[in-house]
Amino acid sequence: MKLTNILAATVVGLSIVSCTNGQFKEKSSLASEVDSVSYAIGLDMATKIKANFDEMDQDLFVQGFKNGMDSTNLLIEAKDVNTILRTFFQKKQEEKMKQMQEEQAKKAEAEFGDNKKAGEEFLAENKTKDGVKTTESGLQYLVLKEGEGETPKATSRVKVHYHGTLTDGTVFDSSVDRGEPAEFGVGQVIKGWTEGLQLMKPGAKYKFFIPQELAYGAQQRGQHIKPFSTLVFEVELLDIIEPLGQGHSKGDGHGH
Repeated sequence: MKLTNILAATVVGLSIVSCTNGQFKEKSSLASEVDSVSYAIGLDMATKIKANFDEMDQDLFVQGFKNGMDSTNLLIEAKDVNTILRTFFQKKQEEKMKQMQEEQAKKAEAEFGDNKKAGEEFLAENKTKDGVKTTESGLQYLVLKEGEGETPKATSRVKVHYHGTLTDGTVFDSSVDRGEPAEFGVGQVIKGWTEGLQLMKPGAKYKFFIPQELAYGAQQRGQHIKPFSTLVFEVELLDIIEPLGQGHSKGDGHGH
């Protein structure tokens, strides 16, 4: 259930409170259409809350209703209600998302664990080759040609030519093959690209060997990039457009 729907259900509850007078009296039957609608609203709200907040303290829930009716003995100021609800349910959503990602990662690990191991073995051997440098994050790179000038920042846009392959040489994307450079924000791409581009100067050409954790991790991207894939890119930095939006044309961005 979305946060907006949860908050909406809460607002309905508070509306019921504001329209209710006197003590709660339980009824055993519904005598009119208004009775049925009133009961249905309460039942619907309870169902939504029950599905999304099973930790609820029902005594405090009722106390909040009663305090809201007479606006006395409030334990929380009215202006803080939305902030408290939003903060709590956003945290719950983040926890749920994290749990889902962990479950997906475990599933991918079981199915594509060999792919992960192969990537690790490739990188372990590759780092011993002449000219290959390894950064603290684990990114490996080989300088094919150095450039001149300033390096880009994470907020820069860059124009590049690139050729992307798997460790077995399978090509999955290439601006070189398309014959058209790509333009995108340095901070809008996978971690390996973001880090690697900031090592380069215009005119430089590097070869990046990107560990899966700096690429797409447990995700599958397209037909060729399986979960835990180590990626290899030859990247030529053609130009830096810096910073974003200062007098230079903008491209559509790039999904690497």
